[in-house]
Amino acid sequence: MIVEVNVPVFAESITEGTLVSWHKKVGESVARDEVLVDIETDKVVLEVPAPQAGVLVEILVQDGEVVETQQLLAKIDTAAQAGAVAPAAAEPVQAAAPAAPAAAPVLQQAQAGVAMPAAAKLAAEKGIDVGAVQGSGRDGRVLKEDVQNYQAPAAQAAAAPAVSAPAAAPVPAGERPQQRVPMSRLRARVAERLLASQRENAILTTFNEVNMKPVMDLRAKYKEKFEKEHGVKLGFMSFFVKAAVAALKKYPVVNASVDGNDIVYHGYFDIGIAIGSPRGLVVPILRDADQMSIAEIEKAIVDYAVKAKDGKIALEDLTGGTFSITNGGTFGSMMSTPIINPPQSAILGMHATKERAVVENGQVVVRPMMYLALSYDHRIIDGREAVLTLVAIKDALEDPARLLLDL
Repeated sequence: MIVEVNVPVFAESITEGTLVSWHKKVGESVARDEVLVDIETDKVVLEVPAPQAGVLVEILVQDGEVVETQQLLAKIDTAAQAGAVAPAAAEPVQAAAPAAPAAAPVLQQAQAGVAMPAAAKLAAEKGIDVGAVQGSGRDGRVLKEDVQNYQAPAAQAAAAPAVSAPAAAPVPAGERPQQRVPMSRLRARVAERLLASQRENAILTTFNEVNMKPVMDLRAKYKEKFEKEHGVKLGFMSFFVKAAVAALKKYPVVNASVDGNDIVYHGYFDIGIAIGSPRGLVVPILRDADQMSIAEIEKAIVDYAVKAKDGKIALEDLTGGTFSITNGGTFGSMMSTPIINPPQSAILGMHATKERAVVENGQVVVRPMMYLALSYDHRIIDGREAVLTLVAIKDALEDPARLLLDL
């Protein structure tokens, strides 16, 4: 019996995707629900499972091709045996276009699970040893974009700082290497949304600084007990989420959004947490964050981070949100002006914590300080509400007991 493998039904906001790579080849056996192929959309990577167990007898769409919802991808014979498919039928594209001699070792490594098929194919075309490419996929697998971004030692030497030039291989005089790499769907979508945000919102940013010592002391005191009790480490983001929710309750317009000529006030608090991933920035949502405990927030953030790394963030994880938090401090940023994530009206930016001299009670003391930035849509949020919101977040972090007493 022949069973068809089709593209899943996309969400309404997604019209097409790109087939990233096949996990199986023609002639190989597949188990029911085993992942056959990855499809990248502008928001998530979809894993397409096998509808039935059998043998993959035909692949109709190759790596890198654009696909639409419910398009036919492949066929599975539930009665066939593995290896029964003739080689010519198994690899029609490779038979029509023989690989260059350098492709042999590349494809052998791909078969061993080092590189994805699309990456191995591209590496063969470019004459790149795939074994020299650092993989960013699951279990260190080399992805197509890893090959696209790969720089040969000579190119790396050209891009290296001048201080390291003596130890690097010299670049032949007159060479000016460059590389053109197409944006991934996610990167293109992020670029589109950020440009739209700057074009459509009246973005203004207000700043403040917060003494992180009270939160750091509280965390140091209870982090071991917290981890034993809840099975997750006590981080800083949960305190910021709680502080942000407390501030949004006081100034609900900062949690609102613009819809035409209307202001939509949300009676719930869905907080987006910006997370970096190998594919780019994603902002999964903590839904009803006001009803979550600190442990639940920490567990949810860890879960999203793992999903982002493995490319398993689901579309529903990214949908909605009334306010966002981004932490550039993890990369060393001291100050920034974060861009609003539409249709939200504000975003909080965290930064690196550094010891600085500050004045307390007339005395100069050293404290771990962090700059905070709140970017907001000035169309509906006045400076007063924005500044008071940031002050409320600062006050809650500098006196965490406020979060317990709802002050």
